[in-house]
Amino acid sequence: MATPSRKTSTSSSLVSKRALPRDPSSEVSSKRKSSAPPAPPPPLPLQSSRPFVEGSIVRIVMENFLTYDICEVSPGPHLNMIIGANGTGKSSIVCAICLGLAGKPAFMGRADKVGFFVKRGCSKGMVEIELFRTSGNLIITREIDVAKNQSSWFINKKSTTQKVVEEQVAALNIQVGNLCQFLPQDKVGEFAKLSKIELLEATEKSIGPPEMHRYHCELKNFREKEKQLETSCKEKTEYLEKMIQRNERYKQDVERFYERKRHLDLIEMLEAKRPWVEYENVRQEYEEVKLARDRVKEEVRKLKEGQIPMTRRIEEIERQRHILEARIKEKATDIKETSQKCKQKQDIIERKDKQIEELQQALTVKQNEEHDRQRRISNTRKMIEDLQNELKTSENCENLQPQIDAITNDLRRVQDEKALCEGEVIDKRGEKESLEKERKSVGDNIVRFDNLMNQKEDKLRQRYRDTYDAVLWLRSNRDKFKQRVCEPIMLTINMKDNKNAKYIENHISSNDLRAFVFESQEDMEVFLKEIRDNKKLRVNAVTAPKSSYADKAPSRSLNELKQYGFFSYLRELFDAPDPVMSFLCCHYHIHEVPVGTERTRERIERVIQETRLKQMYTAEEKYVVKTSFYSDKVISSNTSLKVAQFLTVTVDLEQRRHLEEQLKEINRKLQAVEAGLIALRERNRHLEHKDNELRQKKKELLESKTKKRQLEQKISSKLGSLKLMEQDTCNLEEEERKASTKIREINVQKAKLVTELTNFVKICTSLHIQKVDLILQNTTVISEKNKLESDYMAASSQLRVTEQHFIELDESRQRLLQKCKELMKRARQVCNLGAEQTVPQEYQTAFQDLPNTLDEIDALLTEERSRASCFTGLNPTVVEEYTKREEEIEQLTEELKIKKVELDKYRENISQVKERWLNPLKELVEKINEKFSNFFSSMQCAGEVDLHTENEEDYDKYGIRIRVKFRSSTQLHELTPHHQSGGERSVSTMLYLMALQELNRCPFRVVDEINQGMDPINERRVFEMVVNTACKENTSQYFFITPKLLQNLPYSEKMTVLFVYNGPHMLEPNRWNLKAFQRRRRRITFTQPSQ
Repeated sequence: MATPSRKTSTSSSLVSKRALPRDPSSEVSSKRKSSAPPAPPPPLPLQSSRPFVEGSIVRIVMENFLTYDICEVSPGPHLNMIIGANGTGKSSIVCAICLGLAGKPAFMGRADKVGFFVKRGCSKGMVEIELFRTSGNLIITREIDVAKNQSSWFINKKSTTQKVVEEQVAALNIQVGNLCQFLPQDKVGEFAKLSKIELLEATEKSIGPPEMHRYHCELKNFREKEKQLETSCKEKTEYLEKMIQRNERYKQDVERFYERKRHLDLIEMLEAKRPWVEYENVRQEYEEVKLARDRVKEEVRKLKEGQIPMTRRIEEIERQRHILEARIKEKATDIKETSQKCKQKQDIIERKDKQIEELQQALTVKQNEEHDRQRRISNTRKMIEDLQNELKTSENCENLQPQIDAITNDLRRVQDEKALCEGEVIDKRGEKESLEKERKSVGDNIVRFDNLMNQKEDKLRQRYRDTYDAVLWLRSNRDKFKQRVCEPIMLTINMKDNKNAKYIENHISSNDLRAFVFESQEDMEVFLKEIRDNKKLRVNAVTAPKSSYADKAPSRSLNELKQYGFFSYLRELFDAPDPVMSFLCCHYHIHEVPVGTERTRERIERVIQETRLKQMYTAEEKYVVKTSFYSDKVISSNTSLKVAQFLTVTVDLEQRRHLEEQLKEINRKLQAVEAGLIALRERNRHLEHKDNELRQKKKELLESKTKKRQLEQKISSKLGSLKLMEQDTCNLEEEERKASTKIREINVQKAKLVTELTNFVKICTSLHIQKVDLILQNTTVISEKNKLESDYMAASSQLRVTEQHFIELDESRQRLLQKCKELMKRARQVCNLGAEQTVPQEYQTAFQDLPNTLDEIDALLTEERSRASCFTGLNPTVVEEYTKREEEIEQLTEELKIKKVELDKYRENISQVKERWLNPLKELVEKINEKFSNFFSSMQCAGEVDLHTENEEDYDKYGIRIRVKFRSSTQLHELTPHHQSGGERSVSTMLYLMALQELNRCPFRVVDEINQGMDPINERRVFEMVVNTACKENTSQYFFITPKLLQNLPYSEKMTVLFVYNGPHMLEPNRWNLKAFQRRRRRITFTQPSQ
């Protein structure tokens, strides 16, 4: 435990707090602090003259928390300066304050789980904060369970919930999530990143009255409601105007509706009178049709009496006609029989003529056959003579058998050569197929390697698109560079075993993994000018050392390290081009960093002490070993290895190069085989041609040898045919005599038949004359009959017409009678009259003013209907809709009045709340600005703070703007994460927090290592301001954490200095004696002037 003490009246008697040394048996990276007995109270009064502010921290206790085993800290009521070297545990106290006051782990930017804040190797940790309260101090205890990652809460040693703790802390106006009050080390940079709006909100919560932030929130809510009401009023007003305009349009429609109704009423009255007029017209027509029907009935009776004599005469003539037709049929039968006999005789005569014709044709055929036989005999004799001449010529040829044998031997030799050539072609084809299969296999392997490389390139494209685009550009423009240029290291590195990729990715930074490696500085400048300046791509590039480090031997042999579980150096885990390997050996010393196993992790303390390696890897961790500059002691730190992302894909480039060379050799062999095949095919074609020539010659010789025998056979055959033709003779004169005799006999028979035919023709002619006479008599009778029938038909037609006319008139009479009844019924229905009722007087009066004819009524109806049809788009509901819309307009008008009253009320509320919020806020910002400007002026710089907004009504856009100027030659610039340097941002942040100090209503403020980026001058000035501001009366408690301080800084009596020590030479807790230490310090101080 470390206890604070304060300065005495002299500046040389500074009393500090000191932490106990670590336990020598603990791990290298662990720290342990415990408390020493409290110092005796100093001569100056503490609580009485300098009381704590309500909510200030009185005591902090940590147990198994981060670097501490157990430690108790008792800060002072004003400025508490916590000093200690890096890594001793200063920020651990800040973490304890945050977590002990129900802050979230994320507020400190270190870890997201509370279990990570428990000391390594412990299952539980504890933080206890004691807060000053006039009614009695508040002790908040938080116990952290690592396994469950949960916390248990206690207030004044009684169990409670986190919500109750948060309420108690908020009641004391403690805001550990407000960067204006609580600024941990890892959040210093985020203060400058706060937007103006966020800074205003943090300032309101930190130093404003409790109601200021509430008023601001109310203003934002009121303004949102006001916007909603304004939008609602605007929408309702627009809708109301549209409704009024629409009703104005409908007003004209209503007037047109009533005008249309007047026309429809007149149409209704015309339609009521029209049936009565139509009935009267039909009734008159009925009377006229009835008279015409009676006249036609008398005419029908007279026509029927005149037809009786004509009917009797027609019947008598019909009997005469039947007798004549019977006699005509008898004559026709006789004529038919006689004609049949004539036909038979005529057919016999025709058959005799045909027999004569057949005899003549048979004689002609025999004559033609004899002429043909003589011609064929002559042709055969000529052919025999030609064949005998050819036979004589062929007998002069020599013996051809020796020539045939010689050609046969040549042909056999050519066929043997051809078979040998075809065998060689088959062998070459087999060799070609084998090489093509081998080429396909090698090509598939190369494609597989390329696919693996594509996977690496896809990962690069997804994560670093600019670098990927630069790789594509490099591949297309390698000719622009003088020396070798290597693609990004992550693409060129090829792991021998992808399980080891995590070591390389954890050892080499991501920026260098995606960097291009150049052998020439000039080439790199050309590349960056094109890629960064012209193409605006964000890429990294490095140059390899001029002298290669790729093959540099490690300082220690791997065999010496194998006893500790090391199996390789990083360099031996992968392959890479020489420039890349040289760069990594030079800058990352991969030839000096060994990789071990879990066995190495188990004996890590021995490895560190005996090997003195600066860096090493175990199975899952990286160890970095440093030697203390002050004590020459070894300090180590370890981190868990991240999972590999980019180098897990392994591509054996040497094997790929071997495959490419193998592919080239296969292609060369294929070309040689193809050339051999072409030569063999050409030789085969030549042998084929020679074979065909020999076969043709042999064929010609064989044909010459067999030609004589063929000629002798042909001559013998032709002589046989000639003999047969000469034996087949015919006597033409005898044949002609026989034919003439037969023809004469047939002619005698034909003359007898002609005589008989003549007699039958005469009989037939007489019968035809008798038949014609009877037909003439029958024609006269038929003519008379036709005349009588025509007269009868005319009379019958007139009778039918008259009867039809009678029927039509009778039907018309009945139809008109029925129509009269229907029209009467319809007319009564139109006027709503019963069967016995008369037409009402009102209808009679109205009918008198209307036309009396159907044409006039129809004309007027058409005119009125045309006028009514002009009123289109109207319907019976138009008046109802018009009335309904009038009611809706009235209702909307009332709603709009209510909304406007509500809007005026919100505006009045906004005006009242704005006055209560904005005026105090402006005064507060003005005070902050006054102090902030004074602080900057004292540093010969300029700074101002103002309330900034673009629109006075947008309360959610109000913010605090900080503008600073550190050089006289520049203008005031807004404080941003980008414009000012890190030191300038730290100074600005510190001065703003100091400006809040005197105005602050929060009980304490924490600032952790904000002076690290400042130059010595600004650091001295800021420290003086912090001391002067934080040590004034009635100011809140202040914690200032720093690892170092400048010499000869001014200090205040109200300061409390807390020293945090850590190291192997610390005193054991039981040997710590603060009184003895103070006595020795006083003796040294008193003896210094005499020296």
